[in-house]
Amino acid sequence: MSTNDKLVIGMPAGSLADPKRGGNLVGLLKASGFPTKGYEDGGPTRFPLHTSLVGWDGRPQEFGAQLALNELDLAIGGDDWTRERVLEYRYEYGREVRLEKILSLERGNVRIVVVNQPVGEGMTFDQWFAALLREKPLVKMVSEMPYIAVDWFLRKADSLGFGESHGVHSVQKYHTPPRIDRGLVVYESWGKTESKVTNGAVDLGLEITQTGSAIRNYGLQISEEIMRSETGVWANPALRDNPAKLELARMFLLNLYGAVFAENKVLVLFNVKKDGVPGVLEYLQRNGLFADEPTMNEGVNFTEFSIQMGASDPERPLARVRYELARLGATHIETVPLDSCIPGLEVIGL
Repeated sequence: MSTNDKLVIGMPAGSLADPKRGGNLVGLLKASGFPTKGYEDGGPTRFPLHTSLVGWDGRPQEFGAQLALNELDLAIGGDDWTRERVLEYRYEYGREVRLEKILSLERGNVRIVVVNQPVGEGMTFDQWFAALLREKPLVKMVSEMPYIAVDWFLRKADSLGFGESHGVHSVQKYHTPPRIDRGLVVYESWGKTESKVTNGAVDLGLEITQTGSAIRNYGLQISEEIMRSETGVWANPALRDNPAKLELARMFLLNLYGAVFAENKVLVLFNVKKDGVPGVLEYLQRNGLFADEPTMNEGVNFTEFSIQMGASDPERPLARVRYELARLGATHIETVPLDSCIPGLEVIGL
């Protein structure tokens, strides 16, 4: 197979690769049928069962640019960093980049928020922000994602009638001399954004947060939520123009979807005597434990049922369902964890 026919996948270094941390992409890929070799050890990543897949190890912060430059076909990364790279291309290079998010991995959830010193009693954030723009021709922000900050600021200033006076921006390293005297300077930060806002080094910050506890600990206020981000699979739209790569991508995504969909789900199998089947069917239907119809294998004296359900559903706890099925006459109740569950090919929008 030529290099052009191989599917190049951006593999994120960091917490997602660590099987002991929340992302555990290693385990997810294994459950999908794509076990990796080398990835959990820092690379290089290989897919020993699928030599048509090529792992490109890197940082999610860079994958948006690599997709835009056709270095990658797919990349696993956050919505936030992908948007940051798209906006960088727009504001710095005047180039519009079109990338597609084609699968959510349902992990890595964070919020991107604007933080500042608490505004005065009875004053809204918009009033405070407008007063800041009237007072300061040059506003300073700090963020690990400077272009998301730029995009938010320019839109916000324009909506409040300051688009002309504050419509220029400059992205710089922290506390380098401003290249402009009006508009917005965003200092690119490598962390601890909150402390720079708390200590008055800048007017506002744009921060990545899950709970907001660190922001509150610094005595700051979350004034606006710009976006919510999660980890997903992103695609270069040019992938659609290569039939061989497209088929590989569809195979990869379908199986990855199956592993994500199966997380925290189990298959419950049990037997019921013929005369007990109507009562069990009524119970399953009343509790929403099947979709179109339950899976049933009829024997001479017994019917075998199998149902899929969440292992941690507070509305229908697994332990209670098994107990109630037993009371209805179910026997040999077995619970099998699911590694994968694929509803059908239609779940892949590629």
